Amino acid sequence: MFRKVFPLAILAGICIAIGGTVFMRVGGVAGAVLFAFGLTTVVYYGLKLYTGTAGFIRCRGDWGMLCTVLAGNIMGCLLTALAIRYAHPDLVEQAGGILSARMQKGALACFLLAIGCGFIMTTAVFFARQGKVLPMLLGVPVFILCGFTHSIADAFYFLCAPWQDVLQWPVLLLYAAEVAGNFVGCNLYRWVAPNP
Repeated sequence: MFRKVFPLAILAGICIAIGGTVFMRVGGVAGAVLFAFGLTTVVYYGLKLYTGTAGFIRCRGDWGMLCTVLAGNIMGCLLTALAIRYAHPDLVEQAGGILSARMQKGALACFLLAIGCGFIMTTAVFFARQGKVLPMLLGVPVFILCGFTHSIADAFYFLCAPWQDVLQWPVLLLYAAEVAGNFVGCNLYRWVAPNP
């Protein structure tokens, strides 16, 4: 399983990091819309993204797969972040601003915001699997413009930020809160309405 899933998860992390890069360079509504390229690529290539997987796990063995997906996504974000830090050093300060804004909100607020993002992402992927792409194309700009937190996008932003800002325990705690919030949001539809 690891050999099959981990490379697909790394590629998914790279795709989301590309979306994060265009968002930082363009910003605003246009940047939020263009970010959708990341999720679109993940879905069409059948890659493994944490927020596209967490709402669909069904059995005990899926937990190991979900952890593998998360680790692969973070690895893909790290590889892209290293390239962006070198090629676009001007984005390092901007990524630091995103990290700083998250830290000012705190772990609880980011957890709650991540629930909204997880719900949107699972909805988008659910319909995309049925060949309906509109929720996917609209879902990404909606979660960004709402200020919801996406754990994989934030992995990229955080890893692009100045190292002295990233390598702190409070950042790890905040990130764990986002991962947990995304998981809750991804499963909200089946916990509240088990047979949608």
